[in-house]
Amino acid sequence: SASVLTLPRLSISPTMPARASPTTTMTRRTRPLRAACAYTLQEGQSRRSHRLPCGLDLEVIAQQPPSPPPTPGRSERPPLVFVHGSFHAAWCWAERWLPFFSHAGFPCFALSLRAQGESSIPSDTVAGTLETHTGDIADFIRKEVPVPPILIGHSFGGLIVQQYISCLQEPFHPKLSGAVLVCSVPPSGNSGLVWRYLLTKPIAAIKVTLSLAAKAYANSLPLCKETFFSSQMDDELVLRYQNLMKESSKLPLFDLRKLNASLPVPSATDGTLEILVMGASNDFIVDAEGLSETARFYNVQPVCVKGVAHDMMLDCSWEKGAAIILSWLDKLAP
Repeated sequence: SASVLTLPRLSISPTMPARASPTTTMTRRTRPLRAACAYTLQEGQSRRSHRLPCGLDLEVIAQQPPSPPPTPGRSERPPLVFVHGSFHAAWCWAERWLPFFSHAGFPCFALSLRAQGESSIPSDTVAGTLETHTGDIADFIRKEVPVPPILIGHSFGGLIVQQYISCLQEPFHPKLSGAVLVCSVPPSGNSGLVWRYLLTKPIAAIKVTLSLAAKAYANSLPLCKETFFSSQMDDELVLRYQNLMKESSKLPLFDLRKLNASLPVPSATDGTLEILVMGASNDFIVDAEGLSETARFYNVQPVCVKGVAHDMMLDCSWEKGAAIILSWLDKLAP
């Protein structure tokens, strides 16, 4: 779910893959349409596929509220649709927040974007673009969610939600009841985050680059913990999530050069859509200025959750962020 950072004008560039031979190209074209991500569902959860018009399938992990509803008069709570970021998939929501919010009466749906989790793998070098990911979410909502949902996005998933908000006036993008941006990449992308780290925290900048751009998080438990989780997180749990992250991402979510060239996202809302912008005080990836930028863009006050890290929905204090969102949802107009 982390923001994959690209350092501008960095003198050391990652090794480029060798040019694909005809055999390699044929292997890519004939590889399995779907790949497994070994996440075991919890009680009350279901997994299914949503078929896109292009023929690809998106993994959907769903959890419905208990029956009867736990709170009298709350039987018509809006559905929640969750969108993950890089190196994650639908499982990152299913672990903690789907049980929490479904028990509170909300129908919950967590999507795995293209080439993530158990979703189909397109025949390309990246999973998609901001527009294709947004279109996939719109297709799912239009066909499978009967009433306007709350769209919740984390990290780069938050940037995808921002793009969706900017498209609400366009055809085929269903209306929303609200949106929540959790430790989201700001509207201008991650370039500002990178420069601030380089100028103020060069050691942290090197660590973030190694962890994310070079994927060193996958082979270093301490670096994975520092990047995504609080220091108090149990190492066995971090190791479990690290293994799920390694299995989750079959292709990068974006071509970051093309993505950054297309940003910022268009200013979009007419002020009628309720938006909650949340950050984490111990976020190693999205800093306080990144959180403030997103809040200013939507003319709202940001909420910084104390004592949690970037992966707020999986961290050892995951209840803090969930409780803030639930309180915000309770105040939304019916």
